[in-house]
Amino acid sequence: MSLLPSKTQASAQVTDSFTPESATARQQSQVVTARHTMVVTANPHATNAALAILKLGGSAVDAMVSAQLVLGLVEPQSSGIGGGAFMLYFDQHKQQLLSYDGRETAPSNIPDNIFIDKDGKPLPFFEAVVGGRSVGVPGVIALMAKSHQQHGKLPWQTLFQPAIELAQKGFVVSPRLHTLLTKDAARLSQDEAAKAYFYDNQGNAVAAGATLKNPAYAHSLTLIAKQGTAGFYQGPLAKAMVDKVSRHTTNPGYLSMQDMQEYQAKLRSPVCSDYRQVKVCGMGLPSSGGLTVNQSLALLANSNLAEMGPNSPESWRLIGEASRLAFADRGKYMADPDFYQGPNLNLLAPEYIRQRQNLLQPGGKARAAMPPGQPDMAMPQANLSAEVSIEQPSTTHFAIRDQAGNLVSMTSSIENVFGSRLMVGGFLLNNQLTDFAFSPKQAGLDVANKVAPGKRPRSSMAPTIVFKSNQPYLVIGSPGGSRIINYVLTTLIAHLDWGMTLQQAIELPHMVNRFGSYELEAGTAATKFEASLKAMGYEVTVKDLNSGLHGFIIDGNSIISGVDTRREGSAATLD
Repeated sequence: MSLLPSKTQASAQVTDSFTPESATARQQSQVVTARHTMVVTANPHATNAALAILKLGGSAVDAMVSAQLVLGLVEPQSSGIGGGAFMLYFDQHKQQLLSYDGRETAPSNIPDNIFIDKDGKPLPFFEAVVGGRSVGVPGVIALMAKSHQQHGKLPWQTLFQPAIELAQKGFVVSPRLHTLLTKDAARLSQDEAAKAYFYDNQGNAVAAGATLKNPAYAHSLTLIAKQGTAGFYQGPLAKAMVDKVSRHTTNPGYLSMQDMQEYQAKLRSPVCSDYRQVKVCGMGLPSSGGLTVNQSLALLANSNLAEMGPNSPESWRLIGEASRLAFADRGKYMADPDFYQGPNLNLLAPEYIRQRQNLLQPGGKARAAMPPGQPDMAMPQANLSAEVSIEQPSTTHFAIRDQAGNLVSMTSSIENVFGSRLMVGGFLLNNQLTDFAFSPKQAGLDVANKVAPGKRPRSSMAPTIVFKSNQPYLVIGSPGGSRIINYVLTTLIAHLDWGMTLQQAIELPHMVNRFGSYELEAGTAATKFEASLKAMGYEVTVKDLNSGLHGFIIDGNSIISGVDTRREGSAATLD
């Protein structure tokens, strides 16, 4: 029973079942090797834009801005300036790792029962998503501006030119975008601007291979390029967003001009911990990605995964149970740290990890329940209830290294596929507020991730930089909703414990356990584990698991790319 398919098998695998951002077919991927620069994004247009900026002498952050602006055009289902992002940045000269929080915020007059119906029950997910109710203050532009002020080399306006030019001349619609537009037509076409842009008069999605121009997006970007953040958070563009949200005819939201003007991207402390011979660093709260990945790794540190290997069901039992333990703590304790002081890094404390490791009992059986632990914390634990928020897998991740050795690892999202389905100025608005817990209380107890004015919803985005001997070694991240954590976790294990190349680790068929049941990636060798996992006591489902793992390894004088063939990713270098 082998998890590693041949290259021919991998390229032939097709995973067509629909999730909020489903896979279409496996792409072919060629590993790129470089010495100085590397760009890996989810779309060739974005990769080329970032590369063009590096060629002009731009920094990794400059290239990030251009890549993100192009992704918002060619991959509108996943990310854009109407959404939010988290970014890790490594300054090679200063030998400093920084993390930027561009997560959306809840409007200032939002009620805590925004996602509760008249009968006191949580709204069905798409009733909450489609329309203005789910829209938070977008943070991508603020994150880009803040990081550019500190680490940019080229003028702000220059960074907008690739996306403006591509929006004006048009881009060729990919089969993937066409498929997603077709599947989401009933929701997306409810918005007149989106309907006019993405569909013809008969309601058919723009065809694969057709050229799609977006003059409205070009106009919006020109405004922001000239005026900076004021062009987005103030003035006519901000007013258009507020009006679209607040005046929605069936599902209005609470966004205001004051909310837009007061938004700020923030610097956060990265979350780092040792695993094997490396240090794994990720994003801190309000993203749960860094903490949950690192806690899972810490729980597995005493397990001999290397000896058992990827083809052992016991390896996957241990990985799944460690993930369950970390997700249990995530559900109870992780939220916006500006609103809730949880245990945070105490979840990685050695004594606490040892306590939780005792639950990874030998015997090859799934535990019936995996409750959250009791780490040291200031807030009384009796005041909190665990919860499971809905978080959808429509996101993007990209990684960049510039000539000076500076690094960007950034995950960006509008949450669900096509976000709230509201289009303004040629871009889509997020539905990130649905990443809050729908119910502010569970069993009469407060939920850490409940809605509050100005609060940032918990995320699972996990941009990651791994250090070896105090130098950057591996840059990685993925889309995938809360499964992001598992995708990044198993990629790290596959490389660090099982000795796979980064490309092999990314291609490894997905096997995900967050809450006690196992999900196996359809059409892959993962399905061979179904019987053995069921024998251990797990419920097992086979489904499309559409990651978008992108990154690279810095090994001596070589930089080696890793591109997820489940999406349209590409890697390139100036070298």
